[in-house]
Amino acid sequence: MPVGEGAILVRTGRSDIELEGIGEGLASTAAAPLNTRVPRLPSLGRIRAWVATQVEQQADRWTLWAPVAFGLGCSLYFALMREPQAWVAWLLLLVSALLLGATRWSYWRAATMALVLSAGVAGGFAVAKLRAEAVKAPVAQAGARPQWVDAWVVDVAAPGEGGQRLLLAPTRVGGWDAEATPIRVRVTPKPGAALPAPGESVRLLAILNPPPPPASPGAYDFARDAYFESVGAVGLALRAPEATTPPAEPPWRLALAMRVNAVRWDLTRRIVEALGPETGGLAAAMTTGHEAFIPKEQVENLRAAGLAHIVSISGLHMAIVGGFAFGLARLLIAAWPWLALRVHGKKAAALFGLAAVAGYLVLSGAPPPAERAAITAAVAFAAILADRQAISLHALALAALGVLLLQPEAVTEPGFQMSFAATAALVALAEIWPRPVKEIQAPWAIRAFQAAVTWTAASIAVSFVAGLATGPFAIQHFNRVSTWGLFANLAVAPISSFLMMPGLALGAALTPLGLGQAPLELAGWSIGLMNQVAAWAARAPAAEILVPSAPAWVLPASFLGLLFTCLWRGSLRWIGVPLAMAVLWAPRPAAPDVWVAADGAAVAVRDGRQAVLLRPDAKLFGAEFWARRRGLAAVISEDERDRRFACDRWSCAPAAGAPIRLAAAWNLRRPLKAGRLEALCAAADIVVLRNDFRPQDCAAPLVLTGRDFAKGGSAEIYRERNGWRVAWAQDLRGRRPWTWGFDPR
Repeated sequence: MPVGEGAILVRTGRSDIELEGIGEGLASTAAAPLNTRVPRLPSLGRIRAWVATQVEQQADRWTLWAPVAFGLGCSLYFALMREPQAWVAWLLLLVSALLLGATRWSYWRAATMALVLSAGVAGGFAVAKLRAEAVKAPVAQAGARPQWVDAWVVDVAAPGEGGQRLLLAPTRVGGWDAEATPIRVRVTPKPGAALPAPGESVRLLAILNPPPPPASPGAYDFARDAYFESVGAVGLALRAPEATTPPAEPPWRLALAMRVNAVRWDLTRRIVEALGPETGGLAAAMTTGHEAFIPKEQVENLRAAGLAHIVSISGLHMAIVGGFAFGLARLLIAAWPWLALRVHGKKAAALFGLAAVAGYLVLSGAPPPAERAAITAAVAFAAILADRQAISLHALALAALGVLLLQPEAVTEPGFQMSFAATAALVALAEIWPRPVKEIQAPWAIRAFQAAVTWTAASIAVSFVAGLATGPFAIQHFNRVSTWGLFANLAVAPISSFLMMPGLALGAALTPLGLGQAPLELAGWSIGLMNQVAAWAARAPAAEILVPSAPAWVLPASFLGLLFTCLWRGSLRWIGVPLAMAVLWAPRPAAPDVWVAADGAAVAVRDGRQAVLLRPDAKLFGAEFWARRRGLAAVISEDERDRRFACDRWSCAPAAGAPIRLAAAWNLRRPLKAGRLEALCAAADIVVLRNDFRPQDCAAPLVLTGRDFAKGGSAEIYRERNGWRVAWAQDLRGRRPWTWGFDPR
């Protein structure tokens, strides 16, 4: 065959192959150096094809994003600065229904999912607004005088910074009208006063105020939680509660709640008496939800060790109780051949597990975290009854949607965010976890060794993944990183799963029959082991690291990044990891120089990386909460304070070592000594006064009085080039139903 010039003819035995241009290339190598071939970037068409392939892999996963859209709608409602009118919710509910109806005429998957997600956003906003309207209740006004309160004792609430607390259903509050009387009131009794049992009718003298606003600008709003729990007032009892004769019988719902809470309180006291205060307090908290008897040192150790989630009844407890009941029922059914041949063992065990979860929910007092965990467990057992996979992302999505329909305010709560983030990460881990090959025949020693290795690897992976998933929320909300938390959780996991929770479940069930001593002692022994682990982790070097809170946009970004990593299938999912870890790399704002409590009764001043409290005995929770958010160590020592400020009982003035020339007076009605106020004004650049009196001749550049705090709430003060800038908490809260009771003027 003819060969062109500059070509090489290669004979292969079957055919001749002409490589055109090779000869010219070889001939030119003497004149030009060898060049390495530069890889070409992928074309736009190949990128489009790859992205299309990634999208096609999500064909059966688009429904997982419906609860995310619904939660986004709920979040948009809570992010508003002004309360929308009720007709907006009904209009959005109609729009959501129309969008869902339009999916019947959609022939493209992308259009269908766009309609479903849009309907979810509109529906979430509408449900959140309707929920806020449904729980609307009277809220006490600030500055009220002491009032005689006649009330039913609904429950013994979790203790606060001031000690034990009672949840009351008031029948009369002083001379207040019935329309202005809150539905629920949370009161702290006098120290040392005997706690009445739920169901009793009592009378006490108390100072009532609206639920507290945020401790600092942008901090968590506990008043919003109180609003959705119908708690319209919090207060301090000035006298011990006195038993009274009720004026009438309580409504049946209140009577039923008090009867259940009385049983829970009685069981709590029995557990504490059986195990003693050292272990009985934690055992009672994990059984009935009552935290009244937990020693404060144990709580601090658990927090420092990253084990505080053990105390709150949530997903872990429901999973252990439900799983233990499910496994026990299935084992008993299989051990009885007559019954095993006549019933579906797995479904019967699922019913038994569902009953155990429902019973545990009632026994725990049904706090919001327990309700969310019970819904999730109920969805899993319902999947078993419907012959579906119990642990899957679709079941988790259905559970999340159920929780948000009943409690749309859960999107703002750390418990919901952390529990569902951890669960989503663990279910995604289960999807990619390799399934071990099971040998048909193998010696028991080898099988035991393989099981131990598999269980250890799974425990490490579960603790590591759950810690990564909840880490951004723990940092942003609690500003603590437990250095040894992973090891502490690995050590406690088998103790709580196989000893503590089963022992508590059996003990609680058998105690009314007088047979609960043995399982409770087993649970108490395991709690002692857990306390030893917590104490070791809390006292280890660098047990805790303080991390200041990132800007507000970081938490939604981390949540969406984590969800994208868990819900997306394929290699594209990893682009969500940097977004999920935004809390680590996002720049922190500059720490303020001064913090003032919402009523002006407490002040803290920043000195380097420390926050010096001018009143270590007042508003300690708020001061420490603010310090952690800003990454500061709270100094509550009066000696350290006196090195910087000259203080008496009612005021403080700057001394020679003061980092800021600040003076404060927290007298409300009692006047200061003659000339003291004038001296404070002359010695300071910032003057903080708790009352409304502002002297005319005060020369300080910045003077804040009680009227300013009544309007703006807590404050942060920043030093700037041209003076001082004040940031107010109320400016970030807006005018919402849970903020209206704060400013009486």
